[in-house]
Amino acid sequence: MKQRLLLAPTLREAPSDAEVVSHQLLLRAGYIRQVAAGVYHYLPLGRRVLRKLEEIIREEMDRIGAQELLMPAIQPTELWQASGRYEVYGPELIRLQDRHGREFALGPTHEEVVTTLIGQEISSYRKLPLTVYQIQTKYRDEKRPRFGLLRGREFLMKDAYSFDIDEEGLDAQYWSMHTAYHRIFTRAGLRYLAVEADAGAIGGEGDTHEFMALTDIGEDTIVTCSSCQYASNLERAYAGAEQHASQEEQALEPPLSEARAFVPPMEQVSTPQVKTMEELMQFFKQEAKQMIKTMIVVADGKPAAVLLRGDHEMNETKVKNALQANELELADEDTIIRVTGAPHGFAGPVGLQVPVLIDAHAAGLHEAIVGANQVDAHLRHVVPGRDFALSQIGDYRNVAEGDPCPRCEGTLQFQKGIEVGHIFKLGKKYSEPLHAAFLNEQGREQTMTMGCYGIGISRLLATCAEQLNDANGLTWPSEIAPFQVHIIPVSIKDDAQRDACEKLYAKLTAQGVEVLLDDRDERIGVKLKDADLIGIPLRIVCGRDLAEGLVEVKKRTEADKRLLSIEDAMQEALEMKR
Repeated sequence: MKQRLLLAPTLREAPSDAEVVSHQLLLRAGYIRQVAAGVYHYLPLGRRVLRKLEEIIREEMDRIGAQELLMPAIQPTELWQASGRYEVYGPELIRLQDRHGREFALGPTHEEVVTTLIGQEISSYRKLPLTVYQIQTKYRDEKRPRFGLLRGREFLMKDAYSFDIDEEGLDAQYWSMHTAYHRIFTRAGLRYLAVEADAGAIGGEGDTHEFMALTDIGEDTIVTCSSCQYASNLERAYAGAEQHASQEEQALEPPLSEARAFVPPMEQVSTPQVKTMEELMQFFKQEAKQMIKTMIVVADGKPAAVLLRGDHEMNETKVKNALQANELELADEDTIIRVTGAPHGFAGPVGLQVPVLIDAHAAGLHEAIVGANQVDAHLRHVVPGRDFALSQIGDYRNVAEGDPCPRCEGTLQFQKGIEVGHIFKLGKKYSEPLHAAFLNEQGREQTMTMGCYGIGISRLLATCAEQLNDANGLTWPSEIAPFQVHIIPVSIKDDAQRDACEKLYAKLTAQGVEVLLDDRDERIGVKLKDADLIGIPLRIVCGRDLAEGLVEVKKRTEADKRLLSIEDAMQEALEMKR
C-alpha cells in the first residue's frame, strides 16, 4: 500500500473523551472513528488488524474440526421467548418490528438460532459430534458504552457451538476449544489467564471459563492464588473450603455453641445519625467483623435481604444465582423503609418478613451488632440462630485479598483483566426448550448436549492495543500488524531514495510481505512520528547512507537502529512474513 493514498488520518492529540490508552491510540493512529456512542468505523488499518485476528481464529477453529457458517443478525423474538431468555436480556436486547408487526431482535448472541437450525437438520447420532462457528456483527444496547471498542453497542464476534450425544462428548469438545483459545490468544501476543467464571445470561450446566487479558483498566477482577494455578473471576471466586465449611457448620450446630450460650439478651442502643460502618465502628468501639450488615435487594421485582459480616462485600452474582433471579438491584429508599420500617443505615435481620440469605461468615458469629429496623437505633448482643432464623446459609460475599485459597495452602490475590473470550458447557439449556433432538443408536429420541464458545474480535483488537504500546504509539507483533514492513524515504523528491524504496517495495510485495510505503511529501520527522504511532513491526528508512548501499533498519519494539545493506534489510523483512 502507498501511504499517500491510505485512509489513515493521524491525530497529534486524542479526543478528550478517549479515556483509555487503546481508545486514544486507535483514534490517533487512524484505525477507527466514532459514529455514535459505542458504534465505530473501522478504517483500513483497523480492518486489516481485524482480518488478521479473524484469520488466526479461523485457522485454529478449522484445526479442531469446527465448520464455519454465517447466521442472520436479525432474529425472530419467538425463539428467545421459547428459550426463556427474552426477559433475561432485558433492555440490552435491541428489538424491532417489520412492516407486518412481527417482532425481531438484533442478535447479541446466537444460541437460539443455531440450536433451531441444527435441531432441524441433524436427526441421527451418526452426524454427531458437530461444531459450527461464525464471525458475525453482534448488537447490544449497552447502558453506558465506554472505553472505545472495549464496551460497544455494535461489535464483531466469533461464536461457536458444539452439539454432542452426551456429557462425555461435550467434555472432549470443551477442552479441545479451551486449548484452541490458548493458541489464539498466544498468537495474538496477549498476556492473559483462563479463569473460572459465572455463566451469566448465557446460562448452562457445568464448566465455564473466561479468558482474561491482564491490564490495569480491566473492568473485571481476577482472583489468583499465590501458590497454585487457581484463577477465577471475582464473581465466581470462593475462599478456602475449610474456612467456609467451619463457619457454616458452626452456625448450624445444635444446640448453640457454649460461647453463644453466655451471650446476654439482645439490647437496643440509641445511635442517632450513626449509619455507616465507619461510624458504627467508632460508636461501639468494635471492628467491622463483629457486625452484620443487612442489605435489602430487589430480585425480579421482589425484595429480599442479604446478611454479611461488616467487613465483607456482597457478591451480586452469587446472590442472583441463589435467588434464581434474572435481575438484581439494590433497593431504593422507599423499598427499604417498606421492608424494614427504617431508612437506609438502620436495617437489621430481626423480624424481617422477606427471604433472607445469610453469608456463612455472618452466620458463624457468636454475637453481632445489627440494625434495629428503627431510625437511630441498633441492636447489640444479637446471636445468629437465636435472635433471627438461619433460613438460607451460603457463600454470598466477594472474597478478599489474603483469604485462603480453596485449592491449596496459598492466599488469594487480585489483578484486573478484560474478558476477551468465554466458553460454556450449556448442557441441554437450549436444546430441550427448542427441541434439538436426534435418534440414538437404539433408535430412541435423545436431546443434544451443547457447548458455546465466544471471542469478542473487536474487543480483542482494542485489548491488543491496550497491551501492545509504548510512549510513542502501537507496537503490533508481525502476525496481527496491519503491515509487516514500513518503508520510508527521507525525501520522496530524492530520485535515488524514491527509486530504491520503490524497488524494495516491489520485491517484498512480490514475495508476499505486506508493505506500507510512505510516499508522502512530508518532513521526515512527521513520517517517523506517524510510523511509531501506527506501530508496524519493521521500519526501513532510505536516507543519505543510500549512496553507500546502506539503509536504516529498526524494529518497532527496539531502540537500536542498524545500518544494513539493502540485501540484508530485505532478508530481515522477509523474516517478518507469517
